[in-house]
Amino acid sequence: MSKNFYITTTLPYTNSEPHIGFATEIIKADVIARIERLMGSEVLFNTGTDEHGLKIYQKAEEAGMTPRAYCDPYAENFRALKEILNVSFTNFIRTSDDNHVAAAQEFWKICAAKGDIYKKSYQVKYCVGCEMEKTDSELVDGRCPLHPNKDLEIIDEENYFFRFSKYQDVLLKLYEERPNFVVPSNRLTEIKNFVASGLQDFSISRLKSKMPNGVPVPGDEEQVMYVWFDALVNYISTLGWPADKNNFAKFWPALQVCGKDNLRQQSAMWQAMLASAGLPFSQQVLIFGFLTFNGQKISKSTGNTIDPVEMAEKYGRDPLRYYLLTDIQMFEDGDFSEERLKLKFNADLANGLGNLVSRVANLLEKNEIATNLSVAKAKEEALKYFSAVKEEKKYYFGEFLQGVWKMIADNNEKLSAAAPWKMTEKEEIAAVLQPIAENILFIAHLLLPFIPESAEKIITQFSENQIKKGEPLFPRL
Repeated sequence: MSKNFYITTTLPYTNSEPHIGFATEIIKADVIARIERLMGSEVLFNTGTDEHGLKIYQKAEEAGMTPRAYCDPYAENFRALKEILNVSFTNFIRTSDDNHVAAAQEFWKICAAKGDIYKKSYQVKYCVGCEMEKTDSELVDGRCPLHPNKDLEIIDEENYFFRFSKYQDVLLKLYEERPNFVVPSNRLTEIKNFVASGLQDFSISRLKSKMPNGVPVPGDEEQVMYVWFDALVNYISTLGWPADKNNFAKFWPALQVCGKDNLRQQSAMWQAMLASAGLPFSQQVLIFGFLTFNGQKISKSTGNTIDPVEMAEKYGRDPLRYYLLTDIQMFEDGDFSEERLKLKFNADLANGLGNLVSRVANLLEKNEIATNLSVAKAKEEALKYFSAVKEEKKYYFGEFLQGVWKMIADNNEKLSAAAPWKMTEKEEIAAVLQPIAENILFIAHLLLPFIPESAEKIITQFSENQIKKGEPLFPRL
């Protein structure tokens, strides 16, 4: 019987085109989703777009458009990543969708009935880039360190607040009882320290007259929801909550993935909101590092973005995926380098995997050797391999692929050492090629979650009784 598994990315803002940082996040999530499917799970994989808040409102105003109309083409470009990057998400939610708006309002009502929402006047410094309030201690030279080119907004108004402070002990108990709730462990330590230092209630609404782009607050036509309060609810509104109780029960809680700038929102704010609404905590939160370019964080606000669409078109979907999964560490910052991408394409894909597949297939075809390989056996062995990866290591894709490429290198060495092209007896040649062909089929099954297009081509090629050479998988650059 299959189990149910739910994974979700964060929702990127639709104020510009997708960049390589989000592409990396969604590819990592896709690998997890694909592994779960291979292991027999029914997978729900969610992504989408965040379309409320001051940042998008200002951009729409500049363009003379409504926020929804302004976001439409960007949302479609994010949706198009499914084909461009070969990611397998099942759900795509926009926070401007009617079902999400209704769910956010219902969530608000539940928290309000719990006594966790109240109104007060306040003044605060606000970073539009982060869509977050900032204390003086978080600023560098009076500016947000993540968006140093943006002036801070001063918000001075009467808004609704969420009783975040009420859930300090609840959160600390969560982190204590579930030591793998936040991965990696240093991020768990970071959020524990933040929560233990004392929580401040946070504002969850804005005056509609100043910022109309938001979900209307139930019972108060003068206020709209703060973008983070409504956006976080997407993780359950995409399941049909609150109307579809069966689907919610089937898939929630979720494995959530995000960048390290989302640590507080995903692993503390959202968890407190869930506790207030009487809903289960998330299953786990994976915190990825930043992608940098020449040592600087890649972000839309700094203008140093790299277009993943261009990279995928130039090098292919699988080579881009392979590079981002191996050269960029899973949970640490990593520097994007097109030169490194080219190097790994030629060294690992063309000279490594591609060369092994091509040489073995060519020799089998040339010598008319039938192999009759067992796809079922290769799949079974691959599943055992995935199952054997220990809990704390199962998200370290770079290490996993390093092990697979060691297998590829070993088989290339065996082939070169045996030199079957020098042999004259068909049986002798077959004795060399058969086990290597079996290994290639096994390796292809291991690679299905990572470079699915190429892995599927190899599986199709090596499933034939008489294997033929075919087109090169990775022509050298």
